[in-house]
Amino acid sequence: MTVLLWIVLTPLALCVAAVALVFLVAIVRGLTRDVRTDPGAAETAARVAAHGLLPAERQHTERAAPLAPALAVALAAARAGDWTPAAELLDATAEARDWEGRTALCERLADLAAEEDGWLRDWEEARPADPGAALVRARGTVFLAWNVRGGQRDEDTTQEQAEGFRRVLARSRAEHTRAVALAPAEDPAPYVGAIWTAMGLGLPHEELRRLWHDVTDRAPHHYEAHFAALQYWCGKWCGSAEQAHAFAVRAAAGAPPGSLLTALPLIAHFEHDTSDATDVDRTPEMYAAVDALLADVAAAGPAHPRLPEARHLLAYYLWLQDRHTEAMEQFRLVDGYVGALPWRYKADPAEEFCRARDDCAGHVPDGESRPPLRR
Repeated sequence: MTVLLWIVLTPLALCVAAVALVFLVAIVRGLTRDVRTDPGAAETAARVAAHGLLPAERQHTERAAPLAPALAVALAAARAGDWTPAAELLDATAEARDWEGRTALCERLADLAAEEDGWLRDWEEARPADPGAALVRARGTVFLAWNVRGGQRDEDTTQEQAEGFRRVLARSRAEHTRAVALAPAEDPAPYVGAIWTAMGLGLPHEELRRLWHDVTDRAPHHYEAHFAALQYWCGKWCGSAEQAHAFAVRAAAGAPPGSLLTALPLIAHFEHDTSDATDVDRTPEMYAAVDALLADVAAAGPAHPRLPEARHLLAYYLWLQDRHTEAMEQFRLVDGYVGALPWRYKADPAEEFCRARDDCAGHVPDGESRPPLRR
């Protein structure tokens, strides 16, 4: 019986071993082929590592840059139930007339409030007429609406999600009206938030233009206001590629250096680009747009809250234009954070960021890229 079993099983075992050997050879050949077809891969990896650039798993996908220390403290305190650091920061932006900083700060606080608003309710109870609390409440309601909807495409959004989205956004209109009533007269922030509501609800163009008049009367070159309005004018929301492009070009042409509004034509292009080829990114118009943003970034103050977002966009388009040394400079300055256009539109933002960055690193001659700044 044992001999018979050996006679039956031995050929079967040999067959299994042969199949395994075939698969092993195929795997080895595949790996070898990959190395041969990309002989610079090891060199690129070494160069990336030598400059201290971070791998995909260490890229922060929710932010474009590190949080300012005071903001990090305020967010941590709010999570623990203490609203006073947040209130003090918003009060300071109003006193300094720092409208860019005020809307950027409000955005972070509102995002937190949409998840947990116990600290904000305590703030509202302690200071019922506080303009900062009203502003965060209004913008937080917009964030809450988007949380209800989810980030999927329209065709993948359920009827229940769509109805909840519109219901919460409708509530945000009243919240923004109250925030306007309490805000300092020159503060554009409540109107900026209202643009996002107008976009989500698909309000008529005439209403957006009225909002836009209120914003630009107070802050004619406000970056987030322009970014929000550009999204409204995009084809995916309330406008078209032509309307978005016209708005972006007009805003960029009249903007002072350092405002970063020259990013708008590139954003309008990105939002409507359906091509798989890079030819559309290498036209004379696109080279001029990238050069304009390079100059704008150089002129911007280092504390501009939207500067990292502009650097991400620059890195992407410089890479597409094979301007590897210039791109690498931008990649170095934002490495570790990928929560910005264009990466946040990708299925795997960190992987896409690292792929573009590493390709640049592989093309930059030795000595032309400096080590990244230490944070």
